[in-house]
Amino acid sequence: MTSKLLSMSVTETLAGLKKKEFSATELIKDHIAQMEACRGLNAMITETPEQALAQAAESDARIAKNEMRELEAIPMAMKDLFCTKGVRTTAASHILENFIPTYESTVSQKLKDAGTITIGKTNLDEFAMGGANITSYFGPVENPWKSKTSPEKKLVPGGSSGGSAAAVAAGMSMLATGTDTGGSTRQPASFCGIVGVKPTYGRCSRWGIIAFASSLDQAGAFARNVEDSALMLKVMAGHDAKDSTSARHEVPDFAALMKQDIKGLKIGIPKEYRVDGMPQDVLDIWNKGAEMLKSAGAEIVEISLPHTKYAVPTYYIVAPAEASSNLARYDGVRYGLREEGKDLQEMYENTRAAGFGAEVKRRIMIGTYCLSAGYYDAYYTKAQRIRRLISNDFAAAFEKCDAILTPTAPSSAFAIGENSDDPIKMYLGDVFTIPASLAGLPGISVPAGLDDQGLPLGLQIIGRAWDEVTMFRTAFALEQAVAFSAQPELIKVA
Repeated sequence: MTSKLLSMSVTETLAGLKKKEFSATELIKDHIAQMEACRGLNAMITETPEQALAQAAESDARIAKNEMRELEAIPMAMKDLFCTKGVRTTAASHILENFIPTYESTVSQKLKDAGTITIGKTNLDEFAMGGANITSYFGPVENPWKSKTSPEKKLVPGGSSGGSAAAVAAGMSMLATGTDTGGSTRQPASFCGIVGVKPTYGRCSRWGIIAFASSLDQAGAFARNVEDSALMLKVMAGHDAKDSTSARHEVPDFAALMKQDIKGLKIGIPKEYRVDGMPQDVLDIWNKGAEMLKSAGAEIVEISLPHTKYAVPTYYIVAPAEASSNLARYDGVRYGLREEGKDLQEMYENTRAAGFGAEVKRRIMIGTYCLSAGYYDAYYTKAQRIRRLISNDFAAAFEKCDAILTPTAPSSAFAIGENSDDPIKMYLGDVFTIPASLAGLPGISVPAGLDDQGLPLGLQIIGRAWDEVTMFRTAFALEQAVAFSAQPELIKVA
C-alpha cells in the first residue's frame, strides 16, 4: 500500500503537521523512499536526501515551538535550471555537468524561506529547449502514466519541465518548480495529469534561473491541484531588485480569493484554436469544459485571436535569437566544461561542440542566423512586430471576456522517440501555449479528463496580465466540476 502521505494535498499536510499527526521527518522520509522507488523514471538529476532530512529536523523543531511557516516541511522538487547554493545545477547539459553555484536563485530562496524542503533537482530538456524531455544530457524522463492500449510504450512527460511534472505525478514531491518559455509548465502538466501554472511575465524573479530566452522565460509552479499551485505561486511571486524584468505589483492571496463563484464571468473560446487534425478526444474535453463553466454560471463567448497561426514561427525566431545571445557565455573560460585547443578560438569551438547537444546547437544556429547582418530586419524585427500583433489580439479579446479557455496541448503524451526525427512536429506541440507566452499572459493547465488511451488531457485557462486571481477562480471552478481523480499506477513504497 502506498503511503497516504504521498497523496495528500498541501493544505491537508500542513493541517496534519500542525496537529502532530505525523512529523516532518516522516513526511520527507516517505517522499525520499518514493523518489528512490521511482528512479526508473529518470526524473531527478541530483538527489539531496541528506540535506532534506536535516531540514526536516529543523521543521520538526519549528512545529514543536508552534512556529510553522507558510509551506513548512512541504516536499519540493526543484527544476535543475534554478541555481541552488552548494548543490549541483546542470541545466541538463554536459557543459554545466559539474557546475556548483555559490548563490541561490530568488525563487528557490523564497520557497526555502517559506519552509519547503527540496528533495532533489529535476531533469529537463537541455537548457529548457524541447517539448518532450528527451534532449537532456542525462537521458530522457519517462512519464509515470501508461497507455492502456500500448502499456509497453514509455511515454514522454512533456517538456521542458518534464522531470518536475513526473516527480509530482508520481508522488515524489508535492510541489515542483518549472520554467515556462513557450509552454514548459503547462504542456507537461497536461501530459502528466497535474496542474501547471505560468504566471504573468515579471510576476516572479528570473534572477538565478539559467536563461534560455530572456523576454519569455518565467518561473512556474506544479502541484496536484489548483489550490496547492495558488499557495506556491504566492510564495514565489514578488518584486526583486536583482531582476530588472521583475515588476512592482502587489501579490494577492491567490488561494483565498480563488474560491469565489464564477457567476457572470465571460469565458472566451478562440475559434482559431480549432486546428486541423486535432484529436476528437481533445475537442470533446474542450467542449465539455466550456459546458461545465457555463453550468457554474459563466457566459461562454466566441472570440478571435487572428494572428494565432503565426505564433509558433514567431516564437521560433524570437526564442532561438535570444538563446544564441544568452548561451554565448558558455565558452570554457569562466565556468563549466573546457575542452582544450591549440588556441583560444579552437578551445571555444571544441568546448561548445562537446558541451552542447543537438537541439541546443540547432537553436543557437537558427538564432545566430536570424540576428546576423542582412537578416536581422527580415526575421527578428518582423517577428517582434508579429509578437505585438498577437499581444494586441489578446487585448481586444479581453474587452469581450474575463478569461480564455483552450486545450493545453493538441494531443496526450506520446511515446519516447516517436516525434524526435521531426523537429517541426515537436515544435507544433506548443501551438496552444506559445501565444500566451509571447503576450506575457498568465496561463494554467488543469487536468480535465482521459483520452481513449486512458491518458490525461489538460485544459488551459489564460488570464489578463496581472489577473491571476480570475485565472485561478476559473481554474478552481473547472477543477471542482471535472472532479479529476485518476492517477498513474504509483510505484509502491516498501
